[in-house]
Amino acid sequence: MGMEIFTHLADKLAAIPNDVIDRAICENEWFTRADIERASEALRSQMLDPARLREWLAHYPSLPVQTPRNVGVIMAGNIPLVGFFDLLCVVASGHRCFSKPSSKDSVLMRYVAEGLPAVEEYDAQPLDAVIATGSDNTTRYFRSSYAGIPSIIRGSRSSVAVLRGGETATQIDALSRDIFAYSGLGCRSVSHLLLQRGRIDVAALASRLVQHGLPNPKYHNNYLQHKALLCMSGTPFIDGGFFLMRETSDFPTAISEITYQYYDYLDYYNNSADQWLATHSTEIQCIVGATPHLVPFGMSQSPTLIDYPDGVDVMDFLSKI
Repeated sequence: MGMEIFTHLADKLAAIPNDVIDRAICENEWFTRADIERASEALRSQMLDPARLREWLAHYPSLPVQTPRNVGVIMAGNIPLVGFFDLLCVVASGHRCFSKPSSKDSVLMRYVAEGLPAVEEYDAQPLDAVIATGSDNTTRYFRSSYAGIPSIIRGSRSSVAVLRGGETATQIDALSRDIFAYSGLGCRSVSHLLLQRGRIDVAALASRLVQHGLPNPKYHNNYLQHKALLCMSGTPFIDGGFFLMRETSDFPTAISEITYQYYDYLDYYNNSADQWLATHSTEIQCIVGATPHLVPFGMSQSPTLIDYPDGVDVMDFLSKI
């Protein structure tokens, strides 16, 4: 497979027409123009750069396949173009892609897929394999419906940041993007903070978090409603002005809320960050922080080609069907 198809995709993402953006926002009121532009830029820079693509594909010498199979891709629609990576993997593997865009992100995905020779919309065709992403409720349906074929089934996940104290203004600004981009709706959106005890003033941290761009009205309404509920229940919280922070070891139950907890150690001791992360590993998509093995601050919303969702190597899966 030549690189022309990837260049074509990059060109399309760089020049999404205004009418397509407008229709995408009408289809999903959680989308904003800034969100769509952010998603497009992240895909072009992280996934469609020719050098990155060549390095990525070199790890899979058996691809593209000699005998193409019919692979269904059932997409989520929580953030713009969230189904793009699975579509890219199937196209790059040489299989035939039968895509089923979410009703919340069909405009953008159909625009991207239009004209790609190996991509058709799924319409009850027999499938040899499926990649499906949805909520925890829909995953049960997916597992039942596609039980007889190879599959990757993904449900809901959340992302976490580990703060040790002493983070710079630049790092906190970057963390703000990790939290608030896409109104916090992505599985890579940071929604839970692990704070080292005695080194971080959470109220001061809340005052340092900033929103980039105008707030989505739906996000703001959610903030007001959830604030009222917490007040009525007498639940303590910190008001960040456009978001809420609440201390608990659980992930938040509402958009506009960030939960946090304190830890005493990074390593495996009582009340350690590593211990909590290990216990919740199946619920976590990515972990942000300043240490080398974590996703750098500001990069959670810009996954690379090897940042496979849920840690499952999609290309390896496609090479074996």
